[in-house]
Amino acid sequence: MEEIKVNFISHERLNGLSMEEKLEFILKEVEKGQILVLEKGLTPEEQAKLIEMTMKEVNDKFAGIEMESYMEEKPSFWQRLFGKNRARMTVIAPADKLKTIYKDKDIIKAVIVARK
Repeated sequence: MEEIKVNFISHERLNGLSMEEKLEFILKEVEKGQILVLEKGLTPEEQAKLIEMTMKEVNDKFAGIEMESYMEEKPSFWQRLFGKNRARMTVIAPADKLKTIYKDKDIIKAVIVARK
């Protein structure tokens, strides 16, 4: 049975990086087969850019990503004003390892699939 690793990434680890650096870090980790849980999630803009970057990397060995986030239910006045709504938490994994089976505003249920 394959060992499955889940990396919990603190907000501080990604906070000092530019958007491009942050997304490159995430994509490289997921390409290595890592499952990431980001303490502070990605903005919708970051999520869109990550999907765009991922599509350029898809090949026979890399199936892409699976990503689920909890968005903040009550964005602050400033978040609404500047459109900077950020996810509370984001889970990102290789598409062939993580299968979301249920999601609502409080729960993400997923199955981690070990490769054969």
